[in-house]
Amino acid sequence: MSTQPGKTLETFPNPHPDRDYTIRIRTPEFTCLCPKTGQPDFATMQLEYVPDQACVELKSWKLYVWSFRDEGAFHEDVSNRILNDLVKACQPRFMRLHAEFNVRGGVYTDVTVEYRQPGWNPTDTIILK
Repeated sequence: MSTQPGKTLETFPNPHPDRDYTIRIRTPEFTCLCPKTGQPDFATMQLEYVPDQACVELKSWKLYVWSFRDEGAFHEDVSNRILNDLVKACQPRFMRLHAEFNVRGGVYTDVTVEYRQPGWNPTDTIILK
């Protein structure tokens, strides 16, 4: 596996596809550039998902996040693009990405995007925030 940033999200087989369970990944070092000013935007990405047949491999996730460092992107767009790429890579039962951007000019921006596999409903034992 490469140690350079890239847009490839690797997965591995879910070791327990017979069970609904929640995986939470917190990534406090997301960086992209403001497309208007070119100034850096920093965010904490909080990923929460219920895997189906595949799970996201963490090193590839780190390199994927790193790939946005020099890319200009609006908060709303980059959050949706990341969720789309994650869903395409691992086809989860449920996935939520919460992007909490640091303050800029006195304004905080949080973006939450979700995906739900058609027909999937959480079991009583799963608590989704």
